[in-house]
Amino acid sequence: MQIHWKHIFLFFFLLTFFPLGSWAQEGKGSLLPLTIKGKTIKVEVARTEKEQEKGLMFRERLGKDEGMLFVYEREERLSFWMKNTRLSLSIAFIDKGGRIVDIQDMEPFSLETHRSAYPARYAQEMNRGWFAREGLKVGDLVKIPPTVHRK
Repeated sequence: MQIHWKHIFLFFFLLTFFPLGSWAQEGKGSLLPLTIKGKTIKVEVARTEKEQEKGLMFRERLGKDEGMLFVYEREERLSFWMKNTRLSLSIAFIDKGGRIVDIQDMEPFSLETHRSAYPARYAQEMNRGWFAREGLKVGDLVKIPPTVHRK
């Protein structure tokens, strides 16, 4: 079988614009259980600057009770946007004690900045509306295991 240059181009095009495929193929092995008000979810943890910059960009989907937890070294007012993010997401900002201090909805591909209302050490992204559907609100506690701080 002869490989045509068009096939090579297509392969590199797909690799460039869809580098890791769907959520189902990304990070499933690294999902960590997290408990919010008695509800257990599974999260991918973004600890490094590189992981945080990428976040959920280019993802096709999230599982029903899956998301991404962003972990920062210290508590501060956090800012997020949705550049290159196809998913409709909700974000909960969480302080160092595990208390939700703000929840916001975010639109796909938006460059609008979503800044936490109060200082936060964590940010939890889930499918849009997830927090409301689960009856979670500002003031609720998130059990964050110590293992999230390991790199």
